[in-house]
Amino acid sequence: GYFYSRWRKCIWSSHDLSDIVFIDNYIFNKDVFIQFNSTVGKYVGYTELGVYNAQLYNNNTGRLQSEIAQVDICKQNADLYQQTITDKS
Repeated sequence: GYFYSRWRKCIWSSHDLSDIVFIDNYIFNKDVFIQFNSTVGKYVGYTELGVYNAQLYNNNTGRLQSEIAQVDICKQNADLYQQTITDKS
């Protein structure tokens, strides 16, 4: 069979969340074929289909702005998680 998945991640290591990165992976049969990375600021394709879709997605300013805005959501959630964890220790 065929398997499609999408993994969205917020990654950070600093306490002030200044290094937070949002990554949105599109995966087909365990291979990432397109990815949005907030440090790059655009979609990158890793296969022929991924390159084609990355061009379409990067030209769609609404979609691109939506992905960029996810960094703020990551920061809000990360701040809540970090407060919860540090308050327990």
